[in-house]
Amino acid sequence: MTTFTIEYAYDHRADERNTHRPEHRAYLASLAEQGRMLAYGRYDDDAPAGALLVCEAQSVAEVEAMIAADPYVTLGLVVDHRIRIWPAVWGPGLRERIAD
Repeated sequence: MTTFTIEYAYDHRADERNTHRPEHRAYLASLAEQGRMLAYGRYDDDAPAGALLVCEAQSVAEVEAMIAADPYVTLGLVVDHRIRIWPAVWGPGLRERIAD
């Protein structure tokens, strides 16, 4: 498995994102339960709205498929995304805690 980061850029519709956040988070949580999504969260600063996700997959195509099914993506709330391979170095015991 390869570790990937996914960076989302959101559009201006914060109210709509808030409305659909429960479905979006439930989808990401289901991927986490499968061991495919390692971490996710929105940026909470003054920069443009977006989020960072960290997942494991066999290929970029598999990551694209995960993204395509995200409710935020299907609703058009993600205007751009970037996928990068991330050869992560995890602190002692962190990977085991993530898996639990």
